[in-house]
Amino acid sequence: MVAVKFIPLLTLVAAALASPLQKRNYHGQVTYYHPEVDIGSCGKFHDGDAMVVAINAPQMANGANPNTNSKCFRTIRAYGPKGHVDVKVVDTCAPCSHGDIDLSPAAFQKIADLEEGRLDVEWHWL
Repeated sequence: MVAVKFIPLLTLVAAALASPLQKRNYHGQVTYYHPEVDIGSCGKFHDGDAMVVAINAPQMANGANPNTNSKCFRTIRAYGPKGHVDVKVVDTCAPCSHGDIDLSPAAFQKIADLEEGRLDVEWHWL
């Protein structure tokens, strides 16, 4: 009878289960906008003090009715020079490229000074 060694396989499985799932980080540019000017593509009004974000159109991928988009009201975490901020998705940034986001002024100030205007950003879904 031949002894079968399962230790390497069990070690690999245990190591895979022990490591946390890695979040996918997106890279792009961040700017800020004034959400109180218009109703967002998710169908709600928000003021400039709200901690909200508009996601670029390619990643938002709105269908016929953007109000029913499954990405509406999800949370992302964005990183900038001053730290990070958690924000709720409430709108689409039509002119933004893949990876870009548009924060409310209050949210932008958590990661950078408003004078910066536009800078590199890294973000992921929570």
